[in-house]
Amino acid sequence: MNLSPTTRTTGRFARLATALGAGLVLVAVAGAHPAAAQDPGKDTTTQAIEPAGAVPGGFASWKDLLATQERLVRAADRITAAVAQERNGGGYAGIVVAPENHELRLYWKGRTSQAIDGLVGQLRGDVSVSVLPARHSAAELTAAMARIAKRAGSAITSIAPRVDGSGLTVTGLDASRARSAASGETVPISVETGVRPQLTTRWNDSPPWYGGGAWQSPGGGCSTGFAVTYGGSSKILSAGHCAALGNTATDPTGEVIGSVTQDNNGLDVLLINTSAAGRVFNNPVGNVSTEYNNPVIGTTSSYVGMWLCTSGAYSGTNCTIQVQQTGVTINVGYLITGTVRAEQTAHLNAVGQGDSGGSVEVVNSANTSQVYAAGVNTAIDTSTAVTCTGYVTSGRTCAWRMYYSPWSNATSAFPGIAITLG
Repeated sequence: MNLSPTTRTTGRFARLATALGAGLVLVAVAGAHPAAAQDPGKDTTTQAIEPAGAVPGGFASWKDLLATQERLVRAADRITAAVAQERNGGGYAGIVVAPENHELRLYWKGRTSQAIDGLVGQLRGDVSVSVLPARHSAAELTAAMARIAKRAGSAITSIAPRVDGSGLTVTGLDASRARSAASGETVPISVETGVRPQLTTRWNDSPPWYGGGAWQSPGGGCSTGFAVTYGGSSKILSAGHCAALGNTATDPTGEVIGSVTQDNNGLDVLLINTSAAGRVFNNPVGNVSTEYNNPVIGTTSSYVGMWLCTSGAYSGTNCTIQVQQTGVTINVGYLITGTVRAEQTAHLNAVGQGDSGGSVEVVNSANTSQVYAAGVNTAIDTSTAVTCTGYVTSGRTCAWRMYYSPWSNATSAFPGIAITLG
């Protein structure tokens, strides 16, 4: 479901968020347009993004933790690229990036190939890599997930592979129905109850449009994600459930942003054709009275254990959010595949209604005023509802558990898409 928009204004700019419904809620934005002239009054103020709270793993600062995370992610990317060359992925089961432990964990069924052994040996010159046994490969678990999703209907709300290859985790509102729907598989299945994913906009932006801003369509309001180039045109990435092909996106003041020219609901990504810049709105965590924007310097993959931030038009910037599952299929009345489940570790707001399509970002350790694009907000688990943060703190639902559509969903839906750098 789309979320109803509310507008926020902060002097020159603001963001808009979409209202989420009950359960697993989607958090709720195009012909080529000529490049619009830069608004002469458009703010380009940049500040560092500073996560609040104690730093895990005994690190002296979040900057130090993020530097370790970046090295581990680079190593993980090299492994997954090598896995793609193995027949059916070989015995690959999953990867955990564990910056708190200064370690990357690779789970593998059976013996690793000579190519993987050689690569792991190389990587150990830079990072600690553990190769651990897995009961099932990712390919086996993915096939089982597809079979369950096909027959389960509303009995399940999500299915996810366990990163260690030990089986699947199925969630549902009723344990017996979920367990019955998942029966008949040869892989071990655990059932988690109470998880309810539901689909989930800043406010008066201007061309070239930034990520993390508010937009509206006939279906409601959402948040912008990231500026991209696709098919030779400038576009904005947002959540697929926010609008339909041909819908016109506007900001909360009614200014036209552009038309939706590409839409993939199964991966929950869409593109708005418009002039866009590679910057994202942010604010100090917990303080929306100060607003700035940050340049996007690239994209990042998503792995279990990673730390990231979100920037939605309603909730503002929230951090200390950690990836718990990847490759998750969620049921929001229809299936969305390839999502990432993440949780705000202090059980404070991660995202909420109106944040659909908003930016999921990882702060650059070398310059904390820069970010990498990780994906766009998709849904929240309303069973983890908490007090909302940001520009609209009442009349909407927010949660500490969230789901997002990672950058890999955008590249799968729109081959050749490229992030716009700030």
